[in-house]
Amino acid sequence: MLVVGSPDFTALSSSSMSIDKLFPALLECFGIILCGYIAGRANIITSTQAKGLGNFVSKFALPALLFKNMVLLDFGNVIWPFLWSILIAKVCVFAIVCVLTLIVSSPDSRYSKAGIFSIFATQSNDFALGYPIVEALYQSTYPEYLMYIYLVAPVSLMLLNPIGFGFCEIQKWKNQGNHQQSKLRIVGVIVFQVLKNPIVFMVVIGIIAHFVLHQTIPPILAEFVDGLANSFGGAALFYLGLTMVGQLGKLTRSTIVTLILLTTAKLLLMPLICKDMVDLLDNSNTSALNHSSLSNYAFLYGVFPTAPSVAIYAVYYNIELEVVTSGMVISTFLSAPIMYVSAWLLSIPWTDPQHLMNSLQNVSFNISIVSLVALVWTIVVMFLSKKFKRLPHMFTINLFLAQFLTCIGMIVWNFVVKEDNFIGQVLTFTLLSTSLYSTYIWPGLIALSLALMKKFEDLKVSPGVFVIAGWGIPSFVTAVLLISGEKMSDTIDSSFFYVPNVHHHIACVLGNIQLFSKSKNIQCFTICVLLPPAGQCENKCESTDCLLLKVEELQQIADRQVARHLLLCLLLTVSLLANLSSCLWLLLNSLPGRLYLELQFFCAVTNFGQGLLSFALFGLDKHLIILPFKKRLHKLWYGKKQQEQPQTDLPEDVRMTCLQFTKYHKDQCCQDIVKKRRCGRRTMVDCFLGCELVEWLQQVGLAQDPGEAALYGTRLQQGGVLQHINQEYDFQDSPLYYVFIILSCGDIAPTVRNMTIRH
Repeated sequence: MLVVGSPDFTALSSSSMSIDKLFPALLECFGIILCGYIAGRANIITSTQAKGLGNFVSKFALPALLFKNMVLLDFGNVIWPFLWSILIAKVCVFAIVCVLTLIVSSPDSRYSKAGIFSIFATQSNDFALGYPIVEALYQSTYPEYLMYIYLVAPVSLMLLNPIGFGFCEIQKWKNQGNHQQSKLRIVGVIVFQVLKNPIVFMVVIGIIAHFVLHQTIPPILAEFVDGLANSFGGAALFYLGLTMVGQLGKLTRSTIVTLILLTTAKLLLMPLICKDMVDLLDNSNTSALNHSSLSNYAFLYGVFPTAPSVAIYAVYYNIELEVVTSGMVISTFLSAPIMYVSAWLLSIPWTDPQHLMNSLQNVSFNISIVSLVALVWTIVVMFLSKKFKRLPHMFTINLFLAQFLTCIGMIVWNFVVKEDNFIGQVLTFTLLSTSLYSTYIWPGLIALSLALMKKFEDLKVSPGVFVIAGWGIPSFVTAVLLISGEKMSDTIDSSFFYVPNVHHHIACVLGNIQLFSKSKNIQCFTICVLLPPAGQCENKCESTDCLLLKVEELQQIADRQVARHLLLCLLLTVSLLANLSSCLWLLLNSLPGRLYLELQFFCAVTNFGQGLLSFALFGLDKHLIILPFKKRLHKLWYGKKQQEQPQTDLPEDVRMTCLQFTKYHKDQCCQDIVKKRRCGRRTMVDCFLGCELVEWLQQVGLAQDPGEAALYGTRLQQGGVLQHINQEYDFQDSPLYYVFIILSCGDIAPTVRNMTIRH
């Protein structure tokens, strides 16, 4: 039975925040972030081009926004204990992270890690993501809460970040050995780093203008400042999406534990300390409702994810870039459900426990339906791509099946629990519990299989043993519950349907997750057999049974997708820890309170929404879904144009790229990356890998980053300079085989030759 929290919370009513506007605000923010991510992922905007947008956001739009609000800010309505509470909370988290990092880190990077990790745990994305959410929640009830965003963020930048920069500079000074820089110079560098920050600089200017201009921006400047300030929101969120592209692929063996701890400090420790500090220091607030609302606001503020600017600091000092960028992505997307569930729970009255139980049941039912659809798609993709036949995907498909049965069990339970059908309830409980516990076991088994394959290049254990463990242990646990437990007739929660006398939860302990490097590309098996002398294929592979195409197909199937499996295990570990925390919380507290209810809702979302994670990581197969869709879309968009226009009528950028490459760089490229490879029993072809050309273009300076190099290769393909050996794929930064459309390394492709003659 649900235990209602302490009476202090009953005073909170739903009028303290506008929860109805939160979901549209989250949809707006994360929708724009998704658009930016898609633009970066599809190479519509390269990482080099994204830097220009980032400079505009950080050096023009955001300073204008800060200046405007600093001038118009009414300091008379500020509740200063709230600001002191947030500041103290940030200092506490900063100190905890800093001290722990100094204790456990190696001496050669101890101070730099302490500095950058402490900044990561305390600097929030207040303006791009935090402000729209606060505006949606409190604009109609407590509009003065919005101005705290502009007061808290600069204080953090001017007080805590310089301390972090100081640790980084100390590490640089210690690593030099001869200690050329004096301590005074280090202090000067830190002060300069702070003052040149546009945010800090413009806050100081804005505060001065606040008193000089008497809280009024002159009309001659108002429109100009408004134009820049209003451009910040969408541009900042779009840039945030751009910065997320490719960051999760940087996960390595040594980053996983650090990432878990930093994410926990930012999204769990920070909001709890913020709320506790407001409860302790806000004694001057005579209204219980206002005090409770301010305390809840502090909790929501603490959940704001890490700001993208921390990645800039990591690049500048060359410190733990993989941890910072991956953590920024994970914290951003984890913060959305936490903020939504927190705000929703804080807005509902606590007078009816049955209403809360029904709400929890409805959330579980609704998320199960959405997750079920995603899982059906993901499982179909796994079978169509034939990856389920190989390891570790053989175990991953078992995890997806367990998630699928969990959703089915929850959907059926929603109807069975309302009927007086004991046999149906027992059978549904058995299905639901067994499959749910299986989702706790399989991530550990997947991690173990990756560890064995990494160390021994083979599993060394029969896959059947893993399958028996993945389904046998949950079945045994469920049987123990049914035999030793007691039926609870007054609950609709499946977790409480059968409970042993000790407790209703069975804690499934997940093994340590190991991180591994990406699997090596498979070796071309055509070295392995004795073949007769071969002829020469020219512009494409002319073999009816191309061996290189088989290699490409095997590479696609044999790809273990280690990074995706590791990320899935990491996120499911968070779900497992939440369930374990729920178990311990109820054991140790007779009155769990409101935060326990939030934890229960979080557990419901993570337990029955696992399919959404699986779909995001494995449902959009590159070769089965994304590339064919992109190819079909390209044909629909450009097909008629290409049929109506001759091949020589190409865009100017494509024409110039092809002419530049064939005239100045083609010969050297042929020498460096083109190799003769056997493609049939009697044929050879001069070809290269797409990823090799991307790397070569960056080495010679024709592209600044992989995105630009991929665009360069695409233009060469559009201009008829190169093509896939079977004309099946567009140019990609991947181990696919391509050929230059030439008779020899000195001849120009016919299309380019025609363009040269015409011009």
